[in-house]
Amino acid sequence: MGCCCDEDDGDIFRHLMNSNFSSSSSSAETLPSSYSSSSCTVISPMNSHFSALSSTDILRMIFEKLPIPDLARASCVSRLWNSVASQRDMVSRAFLAPWKLKDVLGNPLSGSFWRDNSLAKFAISHRVMRGDSVASLAVKYSVQVMDIKRLNNMMSDHGIYSRERLLIPISDPGMLVNRTCFIELDVYAKREVAVLYPNDVPDRKTTYVSNRISSEESNKKVVDSLKRSMQVDNETAQYYWSVANGDPRAAFAEFSADLRWDRQSGHA
Repeated sequence: MGCCCDEDDGDIFRHLMNSNFSSSSSSAETLPSSYSSSSCTVISPMNSHFSALSSTDILRMIFEKLPIPDLARASCVSRLWNSVASQRDMVSRAFLAPWKLKDVLGNPLSGSFWRDNSLAKFAISHRVMRGDSVASLAVKYSVQVMDIKRLNNMMSDHGIYSRERLLIPISDPGMLVNRTCFIELDVYAKREVAVLYPNDVPDRKTTYVSNRISSEESNKKVVDSLKRSMQVDNETAQYYWSVANGDPRAAFAEFSADLRWDRQSGHA
């Protein structure tokens, strides 16, 4: 366990959680009497003398309190920080916490799945029944018709009749409380979604969830298509595909925005 001066682990952790400990009188009361402000070690991941930041146990204690955006930033600091911040239990805990979810099951194909835990990441699985329509489902779940069509890549309302289920956007965060979601790559939505099922029991008899082999083949085809459309190399296409979390339209939009920025900078 790393140490700083003559402090114990508890003191080190208090310093890490309080960035102003060197100038705060309240924090000073927690330090040993022999500790002076002039001898404070600057807390920085670049400071090799502060060995506490190289302790995986202390890093876990800190990272467990971070939200998803801060956890993602921490993973970019160093290989050690990345190895701790990228652990499955770490990212899943941060993913669940804001919505008070009970559990998330399944492994995403892309690590970028964990970077975004906004409400748009979740959806309800609705098994299509006779008499269902997009409009009636929008009323039932209190969402917009266009939101359902956009999530399921439907060009018209008639597309509902060729599908076994529809993904329904979640409008009320309270629906997530104490629920279990399942990470799935939906063949119609063409992206990974955290799906909620009635009674938290997925219907495995249906064919709308891609298995890993078919999804990897599908991903390769999409990346190849992006490569041709963008006229870039495979690595660049793969990068934008990852940034867009598997959404080809978002990937192309992100690429176009970067291209416009480059052109404007070149003209400046």
